[in-house]
Amino acid sequence: MPREIKLSWDSTFCEALAQKPLRQILESLAIPLEQYPTLCGIDEAGRGCIAGSLFVCGVILKNLPKNLESALRDSKTLSQKKRDFLANSLQDYVEFKLVKKDAKAIDTKGLSLCLQESLQEILNTLNAPFYVFDGNCNFKIPHLKTLVKGDSKLRAISAASIIAKHAKDTEMQEMAHLYPHYDFARNKGYGTKAHIKAITQFGLCPIHRKSYQIKSLNSATLF
Repeated sequence: MPREIKLSWDSTFCEALAQKPLRQILESLAIPLEQYPTLCGIDEAGRGCIAGSLFVCGVILKNLPKNLESALRDSKTLSQKKRDFLANSLQDYVEFKLVKKDAKAIDTKGLSLCLQESLQEILNTLNAPFYVFDGNCNFKIPHLKTLVKGDSKLRAISAASIIAKHAKDTEMQEMAHLYPHYDFARNKGYGTKAHIKAITQFGLCPIHRKSYQIKSLNSATLF
C-alpha cells in the first residue's frame, strides 16, 4: 500500500515531488523524499579566480516563500540585479552558513584544503539529515554527498550558489576601489585577458593568489 503524503508538507514541496526528475535525483543520492525540505545544499564561488577569496555556502531551505523558491536557479544564469535581490531576500528566510577563505589562506594551505575545511565547517554548523555539494568530489568528508551540476538540479544548492556568488561579487566590487588598476568590479577576480594585462603592467596586488600558476605570464614580471 503506497505511503500517503503528510498534509503538513507545504504545497511547494508537494509540487516539487511531483516532478519525476527530482524524484530520480533524490533516489540516486539515496535521500528519502520526505527529507527533501531539510537537506543542506552546498556550493562555492571563487574557486577558479586568481584574485580574492573563496566563498563556500551551505543552505537549508525552511519556510521559504513560494515566489522565492520558484525563482531559484543556478546563480550563473541570473542577472546581477536578480542575484543580489535573491541573495538578500534568502538570508531572511533560510538557515545558512557562509565560509570565507582569503587569498593568503589559499596560498598557505592550498585550494583543496581550504575547500575541505570550509565544507567541514558547514557540516559542523548546520544540522541536516543530508548534505549535498555541487560537483563530483567530496574531499573524503564522511556524510557529504555530491551532485554534478547540482546548482541547476536542487533548489537548496541553487540558493547556496546565489549567496556565495553574491558574497564573492560584493568582495570584488569593494576591492575594485582599493586596487583600481585591475578592474575587479568587471572581472570579479577571474583571469581575463584585460586582467592578465593589468598584472603584467602593475604586478600582483595583495589579494592576488600568488601560488597560482597563471599561463602567459612570465614570473619575472610579477615581482
